Amino acid sequence: MSIYSFSAHTITGDKLSLSTFQGKVLLIVNTASRCGFTPQ
Repeated sequence: MSIYSFSAHTITGDKLSLSTFQGKVLLIVNTASRCGFTPQ
């Protein structure tokens, strides 16, 4: 199993396969958005 077998949801809620980025450099950052712990 590799990172490219996973998918993630974009900020707009669309599902995005990480295999889209295969062969490219990825920087994966976990950020809080649309939750009760952020002031935006």
